[in-house]
Amino acid sequence: MAEVQARLQGLSEEFTKLQQELQADVQSRQKLEAQKQENTNVQKEFQRLKDGESIYKLVGPILLKQDKVEAESTVNGRLEFIGKELERTEDQIKVIQEKIEKKKGEIIQTQAGLQAGGGAPGKVAAKG
Repeated sequence: MAEVQARLQGLSEEFTKLQQELQADVQSRQKLEAQKQENTNVQKEFQRLKDGESIYKLVGPILLKQDKVEAESTVNGRLEFIGKELERTEDQIKVIQEKIEKKKGEIIQTQAGLQAGGGAPGKVAAKG
């Protein structure tokens, strides 16, 4: 009986840890989405520029003039990188969600075993 409760406590802690990992990855995805949107807006601004208009890049407290081709290349590179990071983060989120579902099933099975063993008064609820 005590073994089952200890196992249930361990599973519950693992479940909580997985939820925290998921939350961190979701926050990371949101940050990447914001960066993607910002860079997409910059890209649109580049398209609106007329010939001869200048582009300036903020470096510390100084604005430096930058070549349009170089600036576009930098933004396109950032967008490509952000896209790959978003894919990687999405894959991580899917894997963690699958692990959470598996862990949830283990917790339910362990609780059912604990209840079947007559331990209903000492029932431990899953953290969630």
